[in-house]
Amino acid sequence: MMDTFPWLTLLIAAPAVGALVVWLVPGPVRRYARQVALVWSLVVLVLAVIMAAGFTAADGIQFVEKHTWIEAFGINYEVGINGVGLTLILLSVLLVPLVLLAAWREQETPSRSANYAALVLWLESFMVAIFAARDVFLFYLVFEAMLIPVYFMIGSFGSGPKRRKAALKFLLYSLAGGLIMLAGVIAVWTQTHVGYSINDLTGVDWGSDTAERLIFLSFFIAFAIKAPMWPVHTWLPDAAEAANAGTSTLLVGVLDKVGTFGMLAMCLPMFPNASSWAAPWIVALAVVSIIWGALMALAQTDILRMISYTSVSHFGFIVLGIFAFNQMAAVGSSFYMVNHGLSTGALFLLAGFLISRRGTQDLTKMGPGLQRNVPMLAGTFLVVGLSAVALPGLSTFVSEFQVLVGAYGADGTRVAAVIAASGVVLAALYILLAYQKIFTGPVRDDLADTKDLSGRELWVVGPLIALMLVFGFYPKPAVDVISPGVDQHLSQVSDCCECFADNAEQCLAAPALLVEADQKGGES
Repeated sequence: MMDTFPWLTLLIAAPAVGALVVWLVPGPVRRYARQVALVWSLVVLVLAVIMAAGFTAADGIQFVEKHTWIEAFGINYEVGINGVGLTLILLSVLLVPLVLLAAWREQETPSRSANYAALVLWLESFMVAIFAARDVFLFYLVFEAMLIPVYFMIGSFGSGPKRRKAALKFLLYSLAGGLIMLAGVIAVWTQTHVGYSINDLTGVDWGSDTAERLIFLSFFIAFAIKAPMWPVHTWLPDAAEAANAGTSTLLVGVLDKVGTFGMLAMCLPMFPNASSWAAPWIVALAVVSIIWGALMALAQTDILRMISYTSVSHFGFIVLGIFAFNQMAAVGSSFYMVNHGLSTGALFLLAGFLISRRGTQDLTKMGPGLQRNVPMLAGTFLVVGLSAVALPGLSTFVSEFQVLVGAYGADGTRVAAVIAASGVVLAALYILLAYQKIFTGPVRDDLADTKDLSGRELWVVGPLIALMLVFGFYPKPAVDVISPGVDQHLSQVSDCCECFADNAEQCLAAPALLVEADQKGGES
């Protein structure tokens, strides 16, 4: 029953149907739309948990469905998941009800609440679909379609005068990456004529090294923009600053994982030789992302921009682990995707609660001394911040430790791992300094009446902190689910690592030059 039931199609369709229901709620009862959306998202979460209970990690791709779509071009509706896709789907369906609950009182009218909830449910449908897609063309369509709800969530439901500009910048960057990927999608057919199934394209003959490298680059550039990696990351701080906290939670906590998931699940198995060829430079860019993102986070006064730059740094660790071509590092990267979604998602949500109380996003104006009046908010912010710092006992530590140890153990990325470790120190600085500015010191008179977290807000961050603690002390269940899928993705590229190891060291001189160039040229 578990193998034959169309679980993934159900999880893709259910949120889309829920979005239509919320949109079509009649005017007089639209005030209940947010309740409908929340209950619907909880039902989707329960269905995902039931599906996960029937998943066996050692069995490879499961819950596979394949139906002919456009036969002339070998395009199918093909979905299926391994452990990596399963954990990212579970992360997606967990964050959606929490985001809806966090945004309970954000919108001014019932109509706006209904529209925002519907967009969140549409986005949930796309998030499940993209982590389940086993057809390159289907993946590309969802990759582009998910831009639509995010654009409106930033431009229409964000805050500040720059929200429309930020939404447009997000759209233009993403569309540019999508158009580059489209060229690669077309080239996949013209070079192989075997269709678009990832299974069929794994190990395929691309005709020449040049063809494989060019197609690889078309996919990788799109994924690097989505991830986001330096230097194509500049859309993220603007989007995070302008969006509300819930939108930023889904944007950074889930959608950006599409980039790193694509690198692991598509670039490595489909383009193993090209991945090995490009890995030294990608590792160099990952190291730049780690250091540059952390330094930029230290320089921010806007709390949402600060959190977004921390993510640029964290994604550098994820990319480093993927292109180290080491099993431990790759498992750490996959686990990092989940843990980053938990910690950074919670950090954005708590920032939203702070902003609603203080009426500003400026770190220097939020405090000081708030911990005396809002001990629950201060305590949860500290725990979540320490998770982002990768404190032992919290889940991010496990994944970051795996990435660094695995990368250090690989021949081609030992120097990169040593340099990347400095990002851990910088992370402690930007989190603890932010905490100090907001929560410590004497209380200003005008902050004396600041309210602590409500019961609803505790329900938003409580499950995320609980998971950080569980995975921090007992990560084995998650790691056991992820590991076989990682092995599957790495299997094709393992034979190409000798070339990577021979060329990696010379490319690690690049980070200093790249950062120097960026400082001279400035960011767009």
